[in-house]
Amino acid sequence: MPANSKIEQLRKDYSAHTLEMEEVRTNPVEQFQVWFDEALNAEVPEPNAMTLSTATTNGVPSARIVLLKGVTDGSFLFYTNYNSRKGQELRANPRAALTFLWHELQRQVRIEGRVEVLPAEASTRYFQSRPKGSQIGAWASPQSTKIESREVLEEKVKRLEEDYRAAEALPKPEHWGGYRVVPHRIEFWQGRSSRLHDRIEYILSEDGSWSTARLAP
Repeated sequence: MPANSKIEQLRKDYSAHTLEMEEVRTNPVEQFQVWFDEALNAEVPEPNAMTLSTATTNGVPSARIVLLKGVTDGSFLFYTNYNSRKGQELRANPRAALTFLWHELQRQVRIEGRVEVLPAEASTRYFQSRPKGSQIGAWASPQSTKIESREVLEEKVKRLEEDYRAAEALPKPEHWGGYRVVPHRIEFWQGRSSRLHDRIEYILSEDGSWSTARLAP
């Protein structure tokens, strides 16, 4: 069978859960916490893995998987290299979309919002809480730039390991830190049978309240 035919035949009927308007929280961040806790309890592998989508100022999109590192004051936190492609795009166009997919629960969450850089103190606090190897990796990698070989990276790591052998933590690089995504739209998607999925959308109003609506699948 040709590869495309095999792809066309891939399908799964969803019937694990339902999503009803009268069951969800009025605040979507609280609803996200409910679903995230359920993903944790279900032992979903890496439930904080999310697709971060950014775009250039002229609308060219890019996406990659990063890790959610907190939900604070109604915003979603992650950390990265400011000079990476995503960092450059966020500097020019500070808007992003996040997508969570928890296959085991047949659920998806989509988040859209503006992006703000976290204060340096918060980024330093998180950076120095990471494993020392991860701290060294952040210093060693000129993320998203071309390098001659992996050996170049490994040599940088060796030098840094030697330089900071006696240190418990490294200083935070200037090129590394955190962002928060402040949402204005969040959608919860629950897989249902025959592709008649449940979708509930939250939109932030000018007065700071959230409106909800059911979307067609």
